[in-house]
Amino acid sequence: MTDGNPGSTATAHSAQPQDEAAPEYDDTAIRFLEALWGEGFLSPGGPDEVRRVVADLDFSGKRVLDLGCGSGGITLFLAREYQPGEIVGFDVEQPVVDLATKRAEEQGLADRARFVRGAPGPLPFPAESFDIVFSKDALVHVADKEALFADIHRVLKPAGLFAASDWLTSHDAEPSEAMKVYLEAEGLSFGMASAARYESAMKRAGFVDVRTVNRNAWYRDVARAELERLKGPLYKPVAEAVGSDYVDKNIRTWSAMQAVLDSGEHCPTHIFGMKS
Repeated sequence: MTDGNPGSTATAHSAQPQDEAAPEYDDTAIRFLEALWGEGFLSPGGPDEVRRVVADLDFSGKRVLDLGCGSGGITLFLAREYQPGEIVGFDVEQPVVDLATKRAEEQGLADRARFVRGAPGPLPFPAESFDIVFSKDALVHVADKEALFADIHRVLKPAGLFAASDWLTSHDAEPSEAMKVYLEAEGLSFGMASAARYESAMKRAGFVDVRTVNRNAWYRDVARAELERLKGPLYKPVAEAVGSDYVDKNIRTWSAMQAVLDSGEHCPTHIFGMKS
C-alpha cells in the first residue's frame, strides 16, 4: 500500500532504490487505496484526520512541503482549504506525482500546488525553503529516522513547524511474530520505529516542542470497519477494478494488521515539532 499501510508513498532516504525498482504504488495500488479511502487519499482518515494533524497550524500565505505526497489528494485539500502561498508535494515515485500534477491542473490549483519527484536521499530543496513541513503516513518508508529529521530540519525556516502522522511501533526491539506476519503481508519498504526514537531523532536534529500523540485506539476501530467493507460491499466493485486476487491479498494484509493494532504494537501516531 502507499501514505503508510498506508497511503503516501516512500519519501527521501527510502530503504529501497526506487529509481531501479518497480513503483510500490503503481496504478493498481492507487486505484485500490482510493476506492477504500477516497480519491487522492492513500492513507486512512480522509480530510477529518488531516484536519486533526494541522489543527494548530496557520497555513495562510506560507510555503509548505507535503513530504510523501502520494497521488496528491491531501496536498490539494490543503491548498483549497488552508490557503497556503504555495504547497509543494514531494514523492520518489513517478506514477503518483504524474497523477497529482494532472489533478492539480484539473482542479485549477496548479498555480498554488505543484509536485516534484526526486530520488531517495537528501531532499532536493535549499536550506530554509519552507515555513511548514507536513507528512501523512509516509515517513514509515524511511529507515534512517535520524537522517530524515536532520534533512527536514534543514529545509525548514527558523521557527518553522513540522506536523505529521505516521505508522509507528510501540518499541524498537525485535518485532513480534504477529508484526513479522503483517510486514511480510504488506511487502513494502517499511522502516518502522517507536515514538521514543522519533522524538530522540527530532531533538537531535534541533527540533523543540516535540510531542507525539498515539492514534492506535482510533485506527484500531477504523481498520476493523475497513476490513468488513473489503469483505462485504466493497469487494465486488473493487475486484472489478483491480482483480479479485489483489483484493484477497489485501484482505489478508488487513487481517494481519488488525492483530498488531489490537495488541498495540502498531501505533499510528501524530508527530509535532518546531525548528529552534
